Amino acid sequence: MSVPSTGAAPTRRYRVIHTTRYTYDGVVSSSYGRCYLTPRELPGQRVVRSEVRIDPEPDDRSTGLDVYGNIDTYFHVRTPHSVLEVSGVSVVDVDPIDQGLLVSAAARTPWEQARPAVLGAGVAAEFTYDLDPPEITPAVADYARAVFTPGRPLVEAVTDLTSRIFHDFTYRSGSTAISTRVDTVMARREGVCQDFARVALACLRSVGLAGRYESGYLATDPPPGRERIFGADASHAWAAVWLPDDRWLPFDPTNDKLVDERHVTVAWGRDYDDVPPLRGVIYTDATSSEIEVSVDVCPLAEGDPGTPAVGAGGVPDAPVADPVPDGDPGLVDDAAAGPVTG
Repeated sequence: MSVPSTGAAPTRRYRVIHTTRYTYDGVVSSSYGRCYLTPRELPGQRVVRSEVRIDPEPDDRSTGLDVYGNIDTYFHVRTPHSVLEVSGVSVVDVDPIDQGLLVSAAARTPWEQARPAVLGAGVAAEFTYDLDPPEITPAVADYARAVFTPGRPLVEAVTDLTSRIFHDFTYRSGSTAISTRVDTVMARREGVCQDFARVALACLRSVGLAGRYESGYLATDPPPGRERIFGADASHAWAAVWLPDDRWLPFDPTNDKLVDERHVTVAWGRDYDDVPPLRGVIYTDATSSEIEVSVDVCPLAEGDPGTPAVGAGGVPDAPVADPVPDGDPGLVDDAAAGPVTG
């Protein structure tokens, strides 16, 4: 992957609808949940409007900021129910890559000089630490060593890492679960978007650089001659590296590109576990459940408010995607055309 040219790309507006529906074989008396479904306000991203819709209506709900500045929504449903549906509905404007960032002194500095430990950057230092259980293995260290050669400009090394992961690993939906270790992905050389983001982060951290896990959405195009299918998009994940001027450079190894105006950023942390789209606890005698996830990222014309017609459940009348397989974190995959998500 080469650094993008300076050609101007337009700002893009999207309506994002992310719906998760749980169906139980018995009555649930109480549901507690916490979700990350509200996009972040960023220098290159503006949230026109956003809301989280929950059915049944919660008896208690609140919205706040977590330690990383992500917007999270907490809810408690005490109404007896056998179906729980949670939807994030947002309209977002996203700008193209800041070309000034790519040619800045911070991006062009030798990677050794971008390590927080060298610069005494305490906040960024948290993102240099390995996880528990460890992700930095001998295989990761060897892989990173070929990329981060002495004196190499940081942006050059990161774009090379992005391309290497894209070419060396095979995208295969359903090949991993959220519990799959990075060392397993390294050995199998296959996975999905969150796996490739975690491989990239382990490589960054193995050489002392700060890397964060970012989650959101990627706009995809239908195959030529076919119409868009509502709900056929997906959640997506990528990585970002810290720069010495206290900015971050996000990159997408799943698609061999830097994050641009096709990416909608929702949340970030050290790893997937910091920012799952939806997590919760239920009280029930039910013995089984099904989860269905539908994601739609719809391009809108400039000035379009993106207000969808809603059905009884509070989201557009449309089919819901297929049930998510056991072990899948709800990052739905659709690699039929265009950039790969999930």
